[in-house]
Amino acid sequence: MTERRDFFRYATASSMAVAMGTASAATAAKASASTASISAAAGSSALQTELAGLYDVDRTVINLDAAYYGAMTREVQAHYFERLLWVNRYNSTFLRSAVQGMPRDPELNKSRAAVAHLIDAAPDEVTLCGGGTEALYSLIVNYRPLKAGDAVIYADTDYDEMQYAMDYLEQSRGARVVRFNLPEPHTRANVLEAYDRVLRDTPRAKLLLLTHVSNRNGLVPPVAEIVAMAKARGVDVILDSAQAVGHMPFDVKTYGADFVGFSLHKWVAAPLGTGAIYIKKERQADIQQWLGNKLYKAEDLRSRIPTGTVDVAARLSIPQALAVQERIGLDRKFAHLRALRDYWVDRVRDVSGVELMLPQERDNYGAISAFRLAGLRTMEQAREAQARFVNKHGVLVVAKSGLASGPVMRVTPSLFNTTTELDRLVAAIQTERKLFS
Repeated sequence: MTERRDFFRYATASSMAVAMGTASAATAAKASASTASISAAAGSSALQTELAGLYDVDRTVINLDAAYYGAMTREVQAHYFERLLWVNRYNSTFLRSAVQGMPRDPELNKSRAAVAHLIDAAPDEVTLCGGGTEALYSLIVNYRPLKAGDAVIYADTDYDEMQYAMDYLEQSRGARVVRFNLPEPHTRANVLEAYDRVLRDTPRAKLLLLTHVSNRNGLVPPVAEIVAMAKARGVDVILDSAQAVGHMPFDVKTYGADFVGFSLHKWVAAPLGTGAIYIKKERQADIQQWLGNKLYKAEDLRSRIPTGTVDVAARLSIPQALAVQERIGLDRKFAHLRALRDYWVDRVRDVSGVELMLPQERDNYGAISAFRLAGLRTMEQAREAQARFVNKHGVLVVAKSGLASGPVMRVTPSLFNTTTELDRLVAAIQTERKLFS
């Protein structure tokens, strides 16, 4: 069918495509071929060069904020633009499943199935949504088993908006909110002991929010152990894996959480506004339909998320992003990201006055880490430091609040970053180490 061929090949030299900077079909093919040929070792200069070549990113400022948004490779960008143009061409005809041979839902279900495969889940245990925040709001506020007087628990390392969602359960459901701070240093022993204590001291605990990778300082807690600990006490865990999926090896069976929300536009590097939820098949009735949504049947997970009009082209592009990741290799990707993190951390470890926020325990971190300059005490100072790093040194690091010990500066290398760029970060930290002292 012409429509089917168009769906996979449609591209145009229209002014719209030119303005968006879309890659040509030849560029996309070249990017795909180069990804397929990647064989260099994690952390090597050869791999840095090959990976950097997959991206079309501005390097005027060294961007060390991959935890916010993972830039698409050229290949995925070209694929997304093709999908965008195709959807725009057929518009409601496609969205109403009137394009012969191209019904909307089966095409979107290909993306759903690809995500399910990524996390080793069944396709009917996964549905797409608008990102990690939307996914986790959907899980938290619609958690059915909660009764008035039950306790819900979260820590200072959890994401701001997910804390707000847990707080909302107090006013909307009569829950008792238990907030606690993880003791520093964040060794795995300290973290496990803190979760054991709060669960032990909260007899009516029903729900625990657990962040797989903290967006504040990059802490990777012992997730499987904490989930098992909570389940042994009859406490359900909602796992925030927004910073984990696509960042590190991940499958739902290893971690044991029945409810998981995550982004796809961060580490999977799919287009913006993509994410998903996972609900174990046997537990799906325990997450209510979104605001009474009856557009889909109760057994259809799509009823658990907002059902407004979305960027369909972005969702159709998810398999392409996963294909690029598969060709790079998730194990190698994770090892490379940790090697970049170790590179800068090892070079500032002994800088006088600079505090690193995570102990050097191998399983405690991935790409994300944070530091604190001597005398940095307030968020206003942290924002000042962020601006100074950008304006004076051309390096973007991010001021983050929320930890009980105070604000920090977060650093998150991406696959397109190089050790040469990280040398500029190290030099900036050395220069600014006395900024507040």
